[in-house]
Amino acid sequence: MTTKPDTRATLYVVGNINVDLIMSTLHEWPKKGTEAMLESSSLRPGGSAGNCALALAALDVPHRLVANQGNDQFTGWLAGLFPQSAQYWPTCECETSLTFGVTHPDHERTFFSNQGHIVRLSMQDVLAQLPETAQPGDWVLLCGTWLCTALYARYPQLLAALKARGFKVGIDSGWPPEDWSDALRAQAAQWLPYCDALLLNEVETLGLAGAGTLDAAACTLLTQMAENAFCVAKCGPDGARLWAKDLTLHQHAEPVEVVDTIGAGDSFNAGFLSAMIYGLPPGTALQWGVRVAGCAISSSPRRYPDWQSLFGLVEKI
Repeated sequence: MTTKPDTRATLYVVGNINVDLIMSTLHEWPKKGTEAMLESSSLRPGGSAGNCALALAALDVPHRLVANQGNDQFTGWLAGLFPQSAQYWPTCECETSLTFGVTHPDHERTFFSNQGHIVRLSMQDVLAQLPETAQPGDWVLLCGTWLCTALYARYPQLLAALKARGFKVGIDSGWPPEDWSDALRAQAAQWLPYCDALLLNEVETLGLAGAGTLDAAACTLLTQMAENAFCVAKCGPDGARLWAKDLTLHQHAEPVEVVDTIGAGDSFNAGFLSAMIYGLPPGTALQWGVRVAGCAISSSPRRYPDWQSLFGLVEKI
């Protein structure tokens, strides 16, 4: 197997980590007051930041998960899955954030979440877990933007502080529970100027920009982002698209048998930003993101590509 090159850069993944209870398959919503039996269940770590960190660990990419934790029966179990990161997490006197999800026959899913510890993650919590000065090539990925409510209240100040420390900043905001609005877009306009990479799915890209097409959405968002930024749209079976100044790319996805789509976009983020911290160009990053996501959603237990296959993509360019 090809040995990955050395790098001094680290990817810091910041945001929502929680417990996921996933059950499958729900063919129709039951009537109130009744009970339904489903075929399978899985209790596992989740959240956008948690899923990304698990992929990075499997890929053996230098990283740290920057988060906080609750104080209940799930605390030790969740921390034990991220031993190199959890030692830095502050503890809140509250329940652990928990998501219950059901999958449907078309592989789509519906989630129900409590609030728990993630709404208490603060700007001070995050900055205390990051170095005062970034190493060359270091990135910070902010996940679960709308869910980490205390952190989001300080997003402009947080991103300004990250840039002052020398980090490149990527954001995967997810879908806002209150849906998109002009007021929310006005809030985003305050922190987008600090963003070097926006990593959203198709509908999130359209929603944040308030546009009717992906090209128009990307154009709108890029005018608000940092100089030389990337706007990336994750397009499911159609792969992914990237826009930057004077650059538009589309990476097709190879057909796979879909087993589990949960965390697909988070796996993409891990692949894309892994290429970034190894100093590879955006086209390669797009390829890595699509390859890592494709492996993740087509496997159970989940698996990820090895370095030989990833660097084989570099050699083909």
